[in-house]
Amino acid sequence: MTPFERRVLAAVSRIPVGRVATYGDIAKLAGRPGAARAVGNIMRQGNHPGLPYHRVIAAGGRLGGYSSPALKRSLLIAEGLTVSARRVMGFAQVRWRPRRGQFG
Repeated sequence: MTPFERRVLAAVSRIPVGRVATYGDIAKLAGRPGAARAVGNIMRQGNHPGLPYHRVIAAGGRLGGYSSPALKRSLLIAEGLTVSARRVMGFAQVRWRPRRGQFG
């Protein structure tokens, strides 16, 4: 596993229940702004059970890719989020953005 992959997975592990972060948010936290696609590739592998991969979504609140979009939607709803067929509603309010020093 590369250092970047470790940082991505560490960031994903910190997303609180009922909150979401974008692929771009995670890339930035992992030290590679603009590497959203690379984060998506890491999420696609999803080989670390227990990590909340479903909390990582596309820009603007879109659900983005997932092995089962219906499962991703269901998991987010179970955490209290309002989700349409393709988007997290109230995205700005549930977007996780750690404060300076909260992540590292």
